[in-house]
Amino acid sequence: MQLLGQFSLSFMDTSKRCFILSLAFFLIFFENLGTNVFGFDGDDQIETMVEEVLHHSPHFGTNEGIYYVGDDDWQMVGRKGNQFVVNDQPFYVNGFNTYWLMVFAADQSTRGKVSELFQQASSVGLTVCRTWAFNDGQWRALQKSPSVYDEEVFKALDFVVSEAKKYKIRLILSLVNNWDAYGGKAQYVKWGKAAGLNFTSDDEFFSHPTLRSYYKAHVKAVLNRVNTFTNITYKDDPTIFAWELMNEPRCTSDPSGDTLQSWIAEMAVYVKSLDAKHLVEIGVEGFYGPSAPARAQFNPNSYATQVGTDFLRNHQALGVDFASVHIYADSWISQNISDAHLQFTSSWMEAHIEDAEKYLGMPVIFSEFGVSAKDPGYNSSFRNTLISTVYNTLLNSTKKGGGGAGSLLWQLFPDGTDYMDDGYAIVLSKSPSTSKLISLHSKRVSIFNSMCSWKCHWGCKKKNALDTFLYHDDL
Repeated sequence: MQLLGQFSLSFMDTSKRCFILSLAFFLIFFENLGTNVFGFDGDDQIETMVEEVLHHSPHFGTNEGIYYVGDDDWQMVGRKGNQFVVNDQPFYVNGFNTYWLMVFAADQSTRGKVSELFQQASSVGLTVCRTWAFNDGQWRALQKSPSVYDEEVFKALDFVVSEAKKYKIRLILSLVNNWDAYGGKAQYVKWGKAAGLNFTSDDEFFSHPTLRSYYKAHVKAVLNRVNTFTNITYKDDPTIFAWELMNEPRCTSDPSGDTLQSWIAEMAVYVKSLDAKHLVEIGVEGFYGPSAPARAQFNPNSYATQVGTDFLRNHQALGVDFASVHIYADSWISQNISDAHLQFTSSWMEAHIEDAEKYLGMPVIFSEFGVSAKDPGYNSSFRNTLISTVYNTLLNSTKKGGGGAGSLLWQLFPDGTDYMDDGYAIVLSKSPSTSKLISLHSKRVSIFNSMCSWKCHWGCKKKNALDTFLYHDDL
């Protein structure tokens, strides 16, 4: 790599590297601005400038528009206060969900779709994928019965993890479902009944010691799994961003939240006892509960306070490293598309970012958000507006070094998987405007993380023309 003559960045000390890279950035910055110092002529100009900066960054490589950290930086994601960190530098996230990767990888005829998805996600700069590390007692089950696994399906999960690393995508692996899909807590109850136990509710998954032991055994099996492709134990693999205790846990049989809180407290500590290196999150949707009645005004409806979750209390459990929140205005407010969805999204996010910063002292990821094409009044323009609302709200936090640590679209699909679409799927090749939106946000996040990593004295928070570049509103 050459910059400003024949200087090699790899042989410069940090201060020289910082100075030269900063100088290069501002030369590019002002050269492109011309006389319009505080504005931009369009997204193409912004993207060109980002391309130039990333090209000159020592921490990012490029491959057909893919921006990624170098191998030397492929370290475990950690947490420092309300920020994620990699190599002790801030790591803000732009990511996505694709829950079915393991099941597709278990069949040779569909395994290629996993690679295709990661390639497409990487091409627009997405860096984190959330997916299932469970399939309990169902078709192509990973766990056929308690602690009994299908080795071929486990190898499929191995493939997903190894393939993610190839494209420099980190994984949030969820360990069980609240819902019946892929087995969920209902399957654990069925296993308990088959063993002669009596249950009156699927919610006894959270309280019965036998079912808790089944879950712990699954956690242990996954964390101690040695990947057959990489020979790396899951609990030692930096490709795994975090463990998620459960997808969208709810315990409606106990609206006080005590039952679920007890389960979270036990399981978070248990995961940490097996793996102190990785981050842990719960997987809740973010509803405010009895511990914070003043925050209930931000809930989408009154029912949200009665599902047994409690955002602030849940995330104060020992062993929980960051907060998760989902955003589904079309499910929670009204299925009919309206501006009320956007207003809710903004207030919902701002409330949780504030709580993460002021009360929890941890990052928050909006780990599912989207809008269904099946909603009355839906069009792609509204979807783009919703995505822009999420991205801009996060950027308002990012530019202050805040706790709004990232978001994960629900959900990204490769071509030819339309039959799996629940209405929320985004196929990048069929959605050029959405693809461009995602890519631009990825580049902004990458620039921010890269500028932070240069350790320059003016830092990431200083107010200057850089703000105009990173947080220009015309997404």
